[in-house]
Amino acid sequence: MTSNLDLAARARAFAALHTPATPLALANAWDVAGARIVEAAGAPAVATTSAGVAWSLGSPDGDALARDRALDLVARVAAAVSVPVTADIESGFGADPAAVAETVAGVLAAGAVGVNIEDGTRAPAEHAERVAAARSAAEAAGAPLYINARVDTYLKGLGDPATRLDETLARAAAYLRAGATGIFVPGVTDPATVAELAKGIDAPLNVLVGPGAPTVAEFGALGVARVSLGSWVAEAAYAVVRRAAEELISGGTYGSLADSLPYGELNGLLKG
Repeated sequence: MTSNLDLAARARAFAALHTPATPLALANAWDVAGARIVEAAGAPAVATTSAGVAWSLGSPDGDALARDRALDLVARVAAAVSVPVTADIESGFGADPAAVAETVAGVLAAGAVGVNIEDGTRAPAEHAERVAAARSAAEAAGAPLYINARVDTYLKGLGDPATRLDETLARAAAYLRAGATGIFVPGVTDPATVAELAKGIDAPLNVLVGPGAPTVAEFGALGVARVSLGSWVAEAAYAVVRRAAEELISGGTYGSLADSLPYGELNGLLKG
């Protein structure tokens, strides 16, 4: 079991990874094998993807997965790797701030030192209360939990496009006042907008990346401290499943599996 001192040290180490000089690049995992692969690739931290976790457990993404099942996965991942783990907890797995606090206590008990918590279509004031509850739970546990407050204005196309930047900055400021450590703004990769976000947010900025987006180094030059692949890796993995199944069933061939990770290598990552 991880002690409070160990958690605090891991949390501080994780926070220190957030710098535009060398942005923290996270290839989000959704199971132990994936987490071990990410760690073996040289990642200084492991992040979960709520979508990948939910899909692997037979649930849709979007506050549908039961909290205990999500926390069980976080605990398994945290126990399997030696690097800090941050957990995507969707909107907090709870209807009110008190329930969010319970989730955060469970995340820390599971051994993770960071969380993503999204506002979605909630009113900013309501989400700020949930962030504050998360911070209070972390303080009660004696751990400097990294709270990455997600602002969904761009991802969900909320509000007037002409004022979306100002709305995003206002939400970010409110969540930071409530106790967030960093701000996650998925749904935007345009360099000019990202630069304005980095300039206007007084905390590490996280953006969601994928095919077609600028490189990690280019984002760092814009002031971004963290980039995440989110559900992209899980989506790509499931695309392999579909291609393999369709090729096998319709053509009787197996070419889509030519670049598979060798059995012995993958199995070896899970030994010991």
